[in-house]
Amino acid sequence: MTTKMKSLAEELSEWIREKVDEASAAGVVLGMSGGLDSSVTAVLCKTACPQSTLGLILPCRSDPKDMEHVKLVADKFDIETRTLDILPVFEAVIESLGAVAYAEKGDIATENLKPRLRMLFLYYFANKLNYLVVGTGNKSELAIGYFTKYGDGGADILPLGNLLKTEVRVLADELRIPEEILDKPPSAGLWTGQTDESEIGMSYDELDMILNVIESRDLSGFDKEKVETVKKKIERSEHKRKTPPVAYLGSV
Repeated sequence: MTTKMKSLAEELSEWIREKVDEASAAGVVLGMSGGLDSSVTAVLCKTACPQSTLGLILPCRSDPKDMEHVKLVADKFDIETRTLDILPVFEAVIESLGAVAYAEKGDIATENLKPRLRMLFLYYFANKLNYLVVGTGNKSELAIGYFTKYGDGGADILPLGNLLKTEVRVLADELRIPEEILDKPPSAGLWTGQTDESEIGMSYDELDMILNVIESRDLSGFDKEKVETVKKKIERSEHKRKTPPVAYLGSV
């Protein structure tokens, strides 16, 4: 591991430890999906809390390959995991709602049930064990609102929240995350064949470059239409990054 990346990994792990101590918590729990972000976060958590890191594996008609990738990371880094199939709960909710039967690609309200149910399971274990829920979102996704409000966006701390996706990839390589995970297309696993980049409408490489130029305010040389698309995503998702507004009597 290079000195710079070692320093970053150590800094993030130390930050996790500090947040656990500040909350008088006993450890951390996170969802492990077999993806890049959750794998990196799990390794950082294991370093921060060697004896009190729990990874929950919460499949719901998930790709078997993803489950294999979770096992690769858990075995390599000796991370305690627990697997709970949430499909029966998902189907029970769908039935209770009287919703249309789950299809390969359903409506967004149906698709968002999965991450929201996972959040429910994560907080159950957090409450039982006095752990903090660690989110796995990165800066790229947080910036444009590419997460489910009160789903995968429901967490106590976000160690990767200031790292762009391209930066997480570099950190993952330095942490020696298995190649199978580094090489596969990022996906939220909402339906068969779904990928993050197809949903976002551009590659993470392109998105990260645009986010950087928006911050620097130097937009020269970039596709104006794509820059505007990203700006609109940022504006429309602002509510996801804020706590609910509270009405004060003096303002109503």
